[in-house]
Amino acid sequence: MKEGIHPEYYQATVTCNCGNTFVTGSTRKEIHVEVCSKCHSFYTGQQKSNATKGRIDQFNKKYGMQSK
Repeated sequence: MKEGIHPEYYQATVTCNCGNTFVTGSTRKEIHVEVCSKCHSFYTGQQKSNATKGRIDQFNKKYGMQSK
C-alpha cells in the first residue's frame, strides 16, 4: 500500500439517541446515530405486521391461492 493516502482508523464510539453506546472501527472518533439495534422496532419485536398481512392476502386473492 502507498504511504500517506489512507485515512486514520480509530476505535469509534457509536452513541444512539436512546442512550446505547458501543465501539466499532471507523475513520471518525465519534459517531452519533438516531436508531440502533436496542431501539429499532425490527430488533425489539414491536414492528407492525398488519400492512404486510394485507399485502399477502391481496396477493393470494389475486392469484387464486386459498388461505387455510
